[in-house]
Amino acid sequence: MDFEKYYSDRQKLQKLVNNFLEKRMQKKGISRVDEAMEYSLFAGGKRIRPILLMATADAVGVNGYNFLPVAAGLEMIHTYSLIHDDLPCMDDDDYRRGKYTNHKVFGEAMALLAGDGLLTLAFEVMLEQKNVPAEVLVEVVREVAMCAGNFGMVGGQALDLDAEGKQISEAELRKLHSGKTGAMFIAAVRGGAHLAGATDEQLLALTRFADLLGLAFQITDDILDVEGDPAEMGKSAGSDEKKHKSTYVSLYTLEGAKALAEKTVEEALECLNSFGEKAEPLREITRMMCGRKA
Repeated sequence: MDFEKYYSDRQKLQKLVNNFLEKRMQKKGISRVDEAMEYSLFAGGKRIRPILLMATADAVGVNGYNFLPVAAGLEMIHTYSLIHDDLPCMDDDDYRRGKYTNHKVFGEAMALLAGDGLLTLAFEVMLEQKNVPAEVLVEVVREVAMCAGNFGMVGGQALDLDAEGKQISEAELRKLHSGKTGAMFIAAVRGGAHLAGATDEQLLALTRFADLLGLAFQITDDILDVEGDPAEMGKSAGSDEKKHKSTYVSLYTLEGAKALAEKTVEEALECLNSFGEKAEPLREITRMMCGRKA
């Protein structure tokens, strides 16, 4: 199975997520912040995190379509993080996915509020999930909150800011990206596993898979920052070097980083062995994410 076939076989999950988000965003608030929220939410994201959640549920044996509200909430959190990450006080980027970043269109204050709006709306949407035991849904939302906050993504972003202009160790870099990048992959995979009723043994294997996937994804991102095509990526390349950031390329060299990415992908895939054919979509997602050109 290739990734494009998976999209076709699963009735194009990306479109499914987009349709859900579009319908949900028709419920307007009281101000023009909705426009700024929608600008970034529908700016062309791959919807990786929602698809990961649904594919994980499939691997456990439950139809991932059943969990669209929780999956869509993850995409809202991811989008909020990108809006804030692009702000002048953070990475100061003018382009994202080939379009002007949110603050370049709506101004810094409105972009800040758009991110805040998406983050808070995400939890409202996740809690609209039906046909899941309340205690399971509460646990999933609790884990998402932890992965998105100071123990996960936000904590990793803070470490990233502190590391600018410094050469940090591999352990420090791993800790940084485990939070900034990897935590929301873990939220997606564990969320799908919990919602589908995974056993403790399955949850352990899937958590290890998600951790390794996040690492491989970040190493690939570092490689693309060096040799990626800006036209394909929709943003400038070489930003890490300009900002004097430590990366897996700066630690291992370009070829060393490529070898590490390949090894990490293999280890991640091994974690899925016990799930058999049901995990094939997860395997293809892994190969796609870590073999991407943008």
